[in-house]
Amino acid sequence: MKSEVIEKIAALVTAAFGLVAALAWNGTIQAVFKQVFGSSEGIIPMLVYAVVVTIIAVIVTVKVGKAAERAKKE
Repeated sequence: MKSEVIEKIAALVTAAFGLVAALAWNGTIQAVFKQVFGSSEGIIPMLVYAVVVTIIAVIVTVKVGKAAERAKKE
């Protein structure tokens, strides 16, 4: 029981740090987006931003998943 609680706490702390990192990257990506494309006001720039970030997130998630699978096999 004690090890289960520790595992859950570790998972929650990891998720919390992941959220903080994601928010930091969100601000950074928005700043880069503004410099490259100008104003990010309006629905079209926001939509483009959301699509680009989603594509990047999917690619990174797939690559991390594959790397985790390879690490398990070794």
